[in-house]
Amino acid sequence: MLKIGDKVKFLNEVGGGTITAIQSKNIVVVENHDGFEIPTLISQLVKVEDADAQPKINRDFSKKPESKKPEPETVVEPVHKSEIIAGNDEPKFFMAFFPTDQKNPVGGEIEVYLINDSNFTLLYQYCHFDGEKYITIDAGELEPNTKNCLEGLSQTDLSNLPKFWFRIIPYMKESKKLSAMVEKDVAVNAVKFYKEKSFTKNAFFNGHAMIFDLIANPMSEEIDKLTDKDFKKVIQEKDAQNRPEETKPEKKKTPDVIEVDLHIEELIEKTTGLSNHEMLQIQMDKFHSEMKSAIENRAMRIVFIHGVGNGVLKQEVIKKLRSTYAKYYFQDASFQEYGYGATMVILRRS
Repeated sequence: MLKIGDKVKFLNEVGGGTITAIQSKNIVVVENHDGFEIPTLISQLVKVEDADAQPKINRDFSKKPESKKPEPETVVEPVHKSEIIAGNDEPKFFMAFFPTDQKNPVGGEIEVYLINDSNFTLLYQYCHFDGEKYITIDAGELEPNTKNCLEGLSQTDLSNLPKFWFRIIPYMKESKKLSAMVEKDVAVNAVKFYKEKSFTKNAFFNGHAMIFDLIANPMSEEIDKLTDKDFKKVIQEKDAQNRPEETKPEKKKTPDVIEVDLHIEELIEKTTGLSNHEMLQIQMDKFHSEMKSAIENRAMRIVFIHGVGNGVLKQEVIKKLRSTYAKYYFQDASFQEYGYGATMVILRRS
């Protein structure tokens, strides 16, 4: 209810004022801001306090609703409980690379696993070896007939893979003899991750994985335990009369010139779905691995066939030769043999 002294606003007109008198139950006198008193129907007024009390809704139409990006479909491996399997007493240990994106292995994270397919309990140490030092990534205990994720690799990691190194001590709570410690290093060419055939069906994962055996064939181990004398004796006793004369193997010679074709079609089976950057990365991984191999084998020269094209691959090769392999001299390879599309690196003088 309105009373004298209330501040009001006009509903149908601009402005308002203060009620100075009440003429009837339907009409009051309003003094506006200019000092004029105006008789006004109460139904055409609203108290200023009521007007201010109305909630104001501010809507910002400039902001667009956020759209959720579809997450890539990943495969999550179930957790396997440890159990003792009758007859599974032989040491069988594996390293595995399991891509979480099964349709595009290098498109997502690649998980590295240690698999214990035996009734042994394992004490393990897992390292990266960069040529100078061992860097421990994970260590611990792995229960019988289980597997453990050691780390995850991204596509960037594939461009500079270390040697993967394991030290494993297998044991059982009760056994007639102690098992020998296993030491194993695994070197993987990054190109394998871009080949579909590298990832296969297996008994350890729901999807495809790349798997490496960490222990030698038991028969090979037993042969290794024989002394030289025992081994010669076994050979002499086995079909000695009919055994053909042994010929000494020729000493393997390192070729004077090693040729490496970096054309992408020579390195992988198909390029479908790969960007130019990804293909260049594969080519440069091949370049680095061949350079390291040639240096270790004391080759004299190595020729990288990169073609002419738009020159991106050639420039990247030259860039790495000037930075990573700056101690070696390089030049354009023979025009007669390779045209303009090859670079020769002199690794040592004759």
